[in-house]
Amino acid sequence: MRLSAVFLIGCLALTACSSSNPYLEASLKPAELQGKDKTWFEKNWGTPDGKAPRFFGGETWTYYRIAGGKSGMPLFNFSPNQCQILLKFDKEEKLSDYSYSGC
Repeated sequence: MRLSAVFLIGCLALTACSSSNPYLEASLKPAELQGKDKTWFEKNWGTPDGKAPRFFGGETWTYYRIAGGKSGMPLFNFSPNQCQILLKFDKEEKLSDYSYSGC
């Protein structure tokens, strides 16, 4: 029993230390390659949590999602990670770039 707990903690530590999120990459990359527009994202992802104009035209949308988290030892309190996803649209309202943090 103790060995499995150590193994589980080790796996969680390795997952938490990774610098990228392959699941998020997989969901965003095809959208970028296909040139999805704002209407597609609003239909499939919902209304963004924030919108801001871009300097040379277009718009930046911000989405916040819960992406995993950490459990504390004494009472196993769960602390969720809040993932921020930025989608950048060009003047034609097509996705031109994206980034994410905290995922």
